[in-house]
Amino acid sequence: MKTFLRCLSVSILLVLCATLYSAVSDLAQAEVKYFPIPAVSSSKNDGNDIGMIVPALITGPDGDLKYLVAPMVVYNSIVGTRGTVNLFRYEPGGKELRGIASWTERIERKFLLSYVDPGFSNGRYSIGFSAMHFKNATVRFFGLGPTTVKDDESNYTASETRLNWKFGIYANEVTQVAVSQRLRYMQSIQKGATDLPFSGDVFPDAPGVGGATILGQRISFHYDTRNNLVTPTDGMAITAYAELNYNFHNGANPLYSRYGLEVKKMFASESKRAILVIRGDLQATIGTDVPFYEQSSFGGQNNLRGFGVDRYIDKQLVAFSIEERIHILRTRLAGVMADFEIAPFIDTGQVFNSFKNVSFKDYRITPGIGFRGIIRPNVVGRIDYGFSKEGGAIFAGLDFPY
Repeated sequence: MKTFLRCLSVSILLVLCATLYSAVSDLAQAEVKYFPIPAVSSSKNDGNDIGMIVPALITGPDGDLKYLVAPMVVYNSIVGTRGTVNLFRYEPGGKELRGIASWTERIERKFLLSYVDPGFSNGRYSIGFSAMHFKNATVRFFGLGPTTVKDDESNYTASETRLNWKFGIYANEVTQVAVSQRLRYMQSIQKGATDLPFSGDVFPDAPGVGGATILGQRISFHYDTRNNLVTPTDGMAITAYAELNYNFHNGANPLYSRYGLEVKKMFASESKRAILVIRGDLQATIGTDVPFYEQSSFGGQNNLRGFGVDRYIDKQLVAFSIEERIHILRTRLAGVMADFEIAPFIDTGQVFNSFKNVSFKDYRITPGIGFRGIIRPNVVGRIDYGFSKEGGAIFAGLDFPY
């Protein structure tokens, strides 16, 4: 497996280098704009970052954004200095190639390559694949259930590899049925980079502590009337899926299934300067001895944003979010038009072991506010702050939370 991981990392680097070469070769006919920006953030799990990002926007002769290359150097208070190269290649029809290579002074590594084409073969199909290998040394685990307490916080290093592919067929312009497959290899959890107790010592009997090799098959239904996949301003999206998984590391009960339903609806004002977004999410896991990192999790950049990533974990999840995206400024930035938004939000919901155990007293609520920079139709940068009784959390990302 270690040889495979090395080969995967090298393959991703080779593709990144080839794409960078392609971007450089296009410079003669392209316009390149640089805008160095400070990278300053504070995350409940990941510590404090300070450094610099130097994004380069490469546009074609028609003015459309073709490449975004963003090298970054930051110092992290937990794992030390990190060097990262982010690469995005955009093509007509929503095609996107994304690559990330990151190397950190202590423990952490990340290599990612993904490609999506939502209009493959003249719009009849959608295809996508991704390959990722990473080590995350600041993962937290509090135990399972909706009532875990802050005093049980522990830390471990997650070292894993993920491979995914997806193929979808359009029934019409807004309806798609897709099949996908994933392989997830998780090594036995290792000691983390913080001074917190090691999760393997605090929760030695938690399922999945000794690692997992999971092969999953999924069938999903998508209904999407949004006017853009990355930077929508109107419409509705419904996703439902059923997934069957086999864990090769669990001989007694290797099979388990997962199910999910997510609904997102956008309500735009007439001028589209204010957009109300509502999201509901329901997840269920059926099986025994399901690895804890395969169960539903609550907290992080996409739900319950006042808590750290994976603050609450259990087999089932119900979540609701409401967010008002308010346009505040449009300006030309590095040769392209950029929009800026402010986004107050409220996230709520809970995890639970069984639907008969759902209790309103276990619901968690986190209000907060977000700030967004958007280069339509492909690029979103955001910072979200959510408040909670455990002190709140700040998250930054290159997409909308939902």
